[in-house]
Amino acid sequence: MDSDGHIDIRSRIRDHGARQVTIARFFAPVDWQGELRSALAAHREPVTIFSGNDLRLFLQSFAIFFTATMMFLV
Repeated sequence: MDSDGHIDIRSRIRDHGARQVTIARFFAPVDWQGELRSALAAHREPVTIFSGNDLRLFLQSFAIFFTATMMFLV
């Protein structure tokens, strides 16, 4: 605390940041660069429009919409 009653939090923030970096280093995998590369590669894989469950969900939604439309028209 300063003489005029204000708290200088810069050192507290700096200390907190240092603690966070230390904690992050403890929990980081040994080969963190390899982990990061594999995560980025998995994220960059092309996404198909209808893959697996997406096609099934589309067909179910279309069937419900089609049935509701036919009921409305009848």
